Amino acid sequence: MANNQGQPISKAELEDLDKLKALIERAISDGILTAAEKRSLEAAIFADGKVSPEELELMQSLVWDKLSSGELKMDWTT
Repeated sequence: MANNQGQPISKAELEDLDKLKALIERAISDGILTAAEKRSLEAAIFADGKVSPEELELMQSLVWDKLSSGELKMDWTT
């Protein structure tokens, strides 16, 4: 796997992706994404000051696609 500069992803970047994936999976495990969970995901993604294509891909496959299909609901009131 390569990052957006064409360089191989570092071990630290892979660990960050694993942490993000686990955070996303916890946030959506009940089928509802709350505003607090959304803020937590955004904070994790922007923690290093940049958004990688791999982070976007995780959000696409684990959150946005599920929201689009109705498999995941949003609750922005919390």
